[in-house]
Amino acid sequence: MRERHKRPSSCDWEAKPKRRESRPERTAFYKHRGGCSWNGIKKERYKQSGDEWADIVRKTLIGTHGETTQFHLRYFEIAPGGYSSFEMHTHEHVIIGIRGKGRCSVKNKKYTICYLDTLYIEPKAPHQLENPFQEPFGFFCIVNAKRDKPRLIHRD
Repeated sequence: MRERHKRPSSCDWEAKPKRRESRPERTAFYKHRGGCSWNGIKKERYKQSGDEWADIVRKTLIGTHGETTQFHLRYFEIAPGGYSSFEMHTHEHVIIGIRGKGRCSVKNKKYTICYLDTLYIEPKAPHQLENPFQEPFGFFCIVNAKRDKPRLIHRD
């Protein structure tokens, strides 16, 4: 006769998930419709103002639609010749290339990012993304939901 095994005490199999009272969680599906656009996701300005960036747009997929995540998933697209501001933050970034290719300067090093290449940018690392190529450069950017504003760095 086989002995029944007890459930491991380190796993709480019967516990009910705790509910957050501040904002309701809901499942959301954003159907990709081609051309790096998703149903229900609007194009946003990269930043409200400034002349330290050019030809870049943002789309926030996860993080501003009532989710309770501790991260935001954003899609950025930089047109040929475009670039982001040269800046730093106290939070980290994860960049995943999904369209075309582009470059990212982090500290004193340059990385060429192609399809599904993934770059982790450590906190306080000066960085800038640019597209010196002939086709649009699109990438996912994952950041903390609670984060500091960028500190612009002026090149001499």
